Amino acid sequence: MTAVRTPEQDLARFRARLAVAGVVVFVCFGLLVARFFYLQVVRYDYYSTRAEDNRISLVPIVPNRGLITDRNGTVLARNYSAYTLEITPSKVADLDATIEALSQLVDIQPKDRRRLKKLMDESKSFESLPIRNRLSDEEVARFIAQRYRFPGVELKARLFRDYPMGSFASHVIGYIGRINDKDLARIEESDEAANYRGTDHIGKSGLEKSYETALHGLTGFEEVEVDSGGRAVRLLRRTPAVPGNNVVLTLDLKLQEIVEKAFGNRRGALVAIEPATGGVLAMVSTPTFDPNLFVDGIAPPDWDQLNTNPDKPLLNRAIYSAYPPGSTFKPFMALGALTTGKRTPGYVMGDPGYFNYGGHRFMDDKVGGHGSVDIYKSIVVSCNTFYYVLANDMGIDAIANFLRPFGFGQRSGIDLPGEATGVLPSPEWKKQRFKRPEQQKWFGGETISVGIGQGYNAYTPLQVASALGALVNDGVLYRPHLARYVVDAKTGARRTIEPQPLRTIPLKQAHIDLIKRAMVGVNKAGTGARAFAGAPYEVGGKTGTAQVFSLKGAKYVEGRLAERLRDHSWFIAFAPADKPKIALAVLVENGGFGAQSAAPIARQALDYYLLGKVPAGIAPEDPAGVESADDEEHAH
Repeated sequence: MTAVRTPEQDLARFRARLAVAGVVVFVCFGLLVARFFYLQVVRYDYYSTRAEDNRISLVPIVPNRGLITDRNGTVLARNYSAYTLEITPSKVADLDATIEALSQLVDIQPKDRRRLKKLMDESKSFESLPIRNRLSDEEVARFIAQRYRFPGVELKARLFRDYPMGSFASHVIGYIGRINDKDLARIEESDEAANYRGTDHIGKSGLEKSYETALHGLTGFEEVEVDSGGRAVRLLRRTPAVPGNNVVLTLDLKLQEIVEKAFGNRRGALVAIEPATGGVLAMVSTPTFDPNLFVDGIAPPDWDQLNTNPDKPLLNRAIYSAYPPGSTFKPFMALGALTTGKRTPGYVMGDPGYFNYGGHRFMDDKVGGHGSVDIYKSIVVSCNTFYYVLANDMGIDAIANFLRPFGFGQRSGIDLPGEATGVLPSPEWKKQRFKRPEQQKWFGGETISVGIGQGYNAYTPLQVASALGALVNDGVLYRPHLARYVVDAKTGARRTIEPQPLRTIPLKQAHIDLIKRAMVGVNKAGTGARAFAGAPYEVGGKTGTAQVFSLKGAKYVEGRLAERLRDHSWFIAFAPADKPKIALAVLVENGGFGAQSAAPIARQALDYYLLGKVPAGIAPEDPAGVESADDEEHAH
């Protein structure tokens, strides 16, 4: 039997359901009100900022990069503006088809496509990447007329770095390149990310890297109001960029040019410094390279040619490669003997042409020897036997302790990246260098070789030049540096890079004068006399010949050896002798006898620096087409 509901029961049930529904609606409205309160009151600042960010777009203004000039104002690195065709991969449906269509309007070479692919691998898909740099006016006009066909492709005016001297001083100046992940990590670590917004390039090597902070400048910003589609409506505020500072060098570009041309096709390095300041007047490493190849991203064929070249043109031999110094070591050994008391200025020994030690005969280069030899003559005629005996008498510890303050076997602190340490041999060094106990023991015969600049000795041309500078500067060693001063691009104020004396080596003036006088004798009656015949100034010097490999008692005959097995050629010099303005070290790889290859290069360098004499084939004025910093305002 079915129960019958009364109207009162139906009404009660309806009211109950209505009450439940009312509670649900009330709770829902309560949640909405609470959410509104949270969004509008509690989170007001956050969402207000987000809304403002959506309404206002910050567009970075990339600063002009600072110039780099030599001491006379010749521009070595500058900027110029040109149009770039850029693609944002995320906005392009068919990248290959788009590039193919663009190539009908603009000349796009296979190297441009390869570079774009490389950049895509290193970048994010939403970044704008160049497909062609430095478009001509005609190419710009053709693209603009067809721009509507290419969504995701745009034309941008960008600043490009240019090195007007090409390969001259390229190892010193360095180059810039596109910012990669490694650079980005370094920028973020230094808390400079905001200052690099919109910047695509950064210093990669040389002074471009060392002085990146000074050269880059401060990024500016434009606050632009945009609509919902991201289109600019109006400019709200503009904070202009601050250009990078200009860096003026101690380098003399004409001296640099003369030396580089004097090397010709030979491998080697030269470093010339001011002894009284440590300022680098010339730093040559040959062969060189053109830094302009790297600015837009170097093409693979160019990179392969540089990277696989057996002459290693990318290697800065002046600061990175370490060589045995040969007989250029002898003036320092002689000064050490006088300072430590192992020899007196009047000491004389007989040279039989050899020195016997431990059952081995160390030979002099002159059969029968040089007769009676004192300190002066030992340097002038470069007597090996004198220094075999001296090294044995001093011992390796005394040698190392005396030479260390001159900077041998340690980084000089020059304002360039990539400086090598070199090797100042000692028993402690050998223990750290070798792993097996039998290899760690120091043998007396090794000391004998060290005494003539052979054995484990290995120093960079910069270290040798810097040590010579300290010797002729009465024992005061300055930190070598390339930047002379930094110029504020906005105010023109100069911040001088003050010379930094690293230390004063305790030496007796009489001992220094004796060594300098002997080195002057080298170029008057000794091994450097031919190279400096007729020089109207007095110059001190020392030749050096460093073995590349052991002859094991065999006679050295240059013509019978492969070119890369021949001895290295060294020459060190300072002038004028009474008050030196310049000290230099020249190294010619596999150049043979020092007076044969290295000394003539030093003569050309000194003739120009002291007399203004320019070799035939080199213009006496600044190289054609190279402008001074004053003429460069329009490009900067």
